[in-house]
Amino acid sequence: MLVDCGSGARNFGMELCRGKTRKFDLMFTHTHLDHICGLPFFKPAYDPNFVVAAWAGHFQDDTKLVDIVSRIMSPPIFPVAAKTLKAVEFNSFTAGETIPRTDDLKVSTIKLNHPGGACGYRFDYNGKSICIITDHEHGDPDVDARLPDFVRGADVMIYDAMFTDEEYPSFKGWGHSTWQKAVELAKDANVKTPVLFHHDPRRSDDELDEIGLAAQDAYPGTLVASEGMVLKP
Repeated sequence: MLVDCGSGARNFGMELCRGKTRKFDLMFTHTHLDHICGLPFFKPAYDPNFVVAAWAGHFQDDTKLVDIVSRIMSPPIFPVAAKTLKAVEFNSFTAGETIPRTDDLKVSTIKLNHPGGACGYRFDYNGKSICIITDHEHGDPDVDARLPDFVRGADVMIYDAMFTDEEYPSFKGWGHSTWQKAVELAKDANVKTPVLFHHDPRRSDDELDEIGLAAQDAYPGTLVASEGMVLKP
């Protein structure tokens, strides 16, 4: 299972081509450019020896995932058309549904609060669970009421922590949360390991270290996501 397809997809796609796995799902939280810009450079997507099931469920109208991909993969934006993605099967669902599967992996979804819509995921398999909640802004009463039960007891919760509580009032409506909200939710829902994610691009490593220390004090076990991080049960 892959979630989103940002700029890191190019190098990761090269790794996949050297491995044995030829079939996987690509779950999009939403289709803002920073989450889909890697797809045109994702080598497995062009290889008919792969099967890539791409999913999106955040749209608030009749838009389809293939429509958005076709828009970014068309002249004069990009020289290669979306129809060249020979391995990709485009699928739709509505956030809040459970994705149908034929194996023992359960994929649950939830509507999130983000401009244009977004979708969170929970993956449950063999007694372990991981939740991915990004991009998301607290403040929608319906979403805020549903989130605790959605992430409850998760082994890992990757959560939007772009701002601090002090910064947030200046960015209200941008569709992002704070590290304090991530920690608060983890406490309330008994999440084992919250992972702070989607950092403000202006953050320095030193600033992220400071946030990490403060988050650890507030909820021991909290991690700050970094490039190349691998988490094992």
